Amino acid sequence: MSTLVEEAVIQRRKAMRALLAKPLLTAGTDDDALRLVRRHASDLRDWLATETGWRLVVSAESARLFKAAPASTDDSRPARDGKGKPPFGRRRYVLLCLALAVLERADAQITLGRLAAGVLAAAGEPELVNAGVSFTLARRDERSDLVAAVRLLLEWGVLDRVAGDEDAFLGDNGDVLYDVRRRVLAALLTGARGPSTVTADDFPDRLAELTHEPVADTDELRNRALRHRLTRRLLDDPVVYYDELAEDERGYLVGQRHAITRRIEDATGLVAEMRAEGIAMVDPDDELTDVRMPEQRTDGHVTLLVAEYLATREGPVPLEKLRAHVRKMAREHQSYWRRGVTEPGADEELLAIALDKLRALRLVEDAAGEPASVLARPAIGRYRLATPTIREGKRK
Repeated sequence: MSTLVEEAVIQRRKAMRALLAKPLLTAGTDDDALRLVRRHASDLRDWLATETGWRLVVSAESARLFKAAPASTDDSRPARDGKGKPPFGRRRYVLLCLALAVLERADAQITLGRLAAGVLAAAGEPELVNAGVSFTLARRDERSDLVAAVRLLLEWGVLDRVAGDEDAFLGDNGDVLYDVRRRVLAALLTGARGPSTVTADDFPDRLAELTHEPVADTDELRNRALRHRLTRRLLDDPVVYYDELAEDERGYLVGQRHAITRRIEDATGLVAEMRAEGIAMVDPDDELTDVRMPEQRTDGHVTLLVAEYLATREGPVPLEKLRAHVRKMAREHQSYWRRGVTEPGADEELLAIALDKLRALRLVEDAAGEPASVLARPAIGRYRLATPTIREGKRK
């Protein structure tokens, strides 16, 4: 392979990785990655359409990879308005959707105050009130939830801050002016069909309709649909376990795993780790993940210690037993961990953070029944500490 061809492959792979890491790239924020994606747009579009069924739309202002989620029930990777910030809860998601609706009808510029007024009016709709949505802006925590939604829109590139700061709005002593990037806003929504065509009444059925893809009616189309679903999961999920797949998916993946993973490796630089229980696409550069392990600081150390503990346990482990282990570790490491880790209740918070990360990495799952327990998944075995074997060397 010539040097020029090798360089083209490397650059195309970098462009693909940029899209996988951030499916919405915007001018002004992601200029280098956006230029790279534009340069290789045709090859990227062809590969994504063939292997995943995802659409790639590239314009002067943005590059949008319209991904279809492998599953609509995975809540282990919630939205956040910054690394280390609390995950979005129900109210923040509602406010985010209402803010998008207000921006859809807004002018080219909008203040945070006007946006808040529009969200406040929309939150008063009878359907939302009857669903238990309450939003008044009277309390700081409510303003904080709206600001979190706005900062996420800033991160996505939907809004550009022109003047002011959100902290002033939080303190009720200032406002913020934004430019609304309408083309980026229009590219946010992804799904197999338009929301206006959804007719179901309850939320699960509406979500199912929104993400439903047509059922293939020939063997060739069915195999293509299987390849799309499995490639999506291998790209999106930290681990794909055979026992979580439908029978036809499992059979197809077992038979085609080398071909599928080789194509992913060539396009992305990810490396396949194949075990008896499933497949993980590992990133040697540790870039294509939003949850890292191990990490530094207290939370990262606690997560690693909990993983080591669970890796040596068979069957469900009660949460109370895990909390006791965290309390023990806190006493042993309190001189290195942040202050307050031995205070009453600290063990519960530390364990919750650790388990959230382990769930997102598909290393544990919640066990059914009582008492509340978690079950280690096979991939956690890499964190099992083995007893060292000391061999005597020859004397010199």
